[in-house]
Amino acid sequence: MQNTIERTLISSSKNYLYLGIDTHKDQHAVVGLNCFSEVLYEKEINNSEEDFNQLIKEVKKTGFEPIFGLEDCYSYGARLANYLFQNGFSVRIVSPVLVERERKYNTHPEKSDLIDAKGVAKALIHRIGTLPHYSVSKEEETAKEIKDLVMDREFLVKEQTRIKNQLHRLLHKAYNSGYRTKFKNPFSEKAKKYWLRSCLKLSSPISKNQIRRKVKRLTDIKKEILEIEEELMVLVGQTDQKLETMNGCGLVLAASVIAEVKNIDRFKSNDTLAKYGGFCPRERSSGKKVRHIKTNSGNRRLNKAIHRIALSQIGRNGNIYAKEYFMKKVSEGKSKPQALCCLKRRLVKIIFQMMKYRQEYRYIRNIFT
Repeated sequence: MQNTIERTLISSSKNYLYLGIDTHKDQHAVVGLNCFSEVLYEKEINNSEEDFNQLIKEVKKTGFEPIFGLEDCYSYGARLANYLFQNGFSVRIVSPVLVERERKYNTHPEKSDLIDAKGVAKALIHRIGTLPHYSVSKEEETAKEIKDLVMDREFLVKEQTRIKNQLHRLLHKAYNSGYRTKFKNPFSEKAKKYWLRSCLKLSSPISKNQIRRKVKRLTDIKKEILEIEEELMVLVGQTDQKLETMNGCGLVLAASVIAEVKNIDRFKSNDTLAKYGGFCPRERSSGKKVRHIKTNSGNRRLNKAIHRIALSQIGRNGNIYAKEYFMKKVSEGKSKPQALCCLKRRLVKIIFQMMKYRQEYRYIRNIFT
């Protein structure tokens, strides 16, 4: 009896309702827990403003102060997250890794939308002090638009590669291996015009139409890619970031970095940015044995973009100081992949400073020492 009274007193002092939301395209699963992980609210709602209004009304009736946690705030959950934020509620972003960890704590781990939502709520309780707040700013909205364009371009580039491979097969079938010697680049504008003319002479109407369609699609894709790059140039210019002044960082890579970082002010230092991007090795020590291993965690898209910048910097037309730093690490006994990891970590430090103070890239030997 006494334990029950004490528990009630503690619960009343922690007058919060932790609402975990598992978001989907058409429906969201919502589970509300108190500080003791007891389920006080459980419901599935449609991804519509009417159901959002009803959710708020029902949550207010509980008498608890709500704190919302969403596993996804920028895709299917963007509408709900923005609605809650605009109505003055506290919204936190919960990593899917934390939700998976909460699920594994169960004796019999199962998976459903409501179970996932409960995992989000538990992660919200246990990590409330470390979870980032959801916010809406002009900078973040621009970063989201940049990311949409970058991903559109990636899809088009993949489609372009697929069609080129198909066209290789069709040209070999029609002209044998001689088509490779006809042009240095069989997909240049001059070559594509030639294939459109020469395919008319083919005896097979099927092959003729296939080549015509593939060449036309390649032309359309190139036009779409150029349109996207023009839009990217405008959006990147609005951010006032100058990442393109760095060796090996063109428009697309600069846009990729800006899209994943979003708002540089949410990172306290270059160390936190490095950890976010998965550039920090993970410690695996035991007893007197201290060792660190490469991690595959972190934002892989950001990691990939900076990896490509690093490769360009040690390339033929790269940065001489970056090359010196890379070779220095190799001379110290590190393998080339390990030396490249060290260089990427240095680039994170440079990128953090450039984005923090919106500076142009400057050749500084000391940064690579």
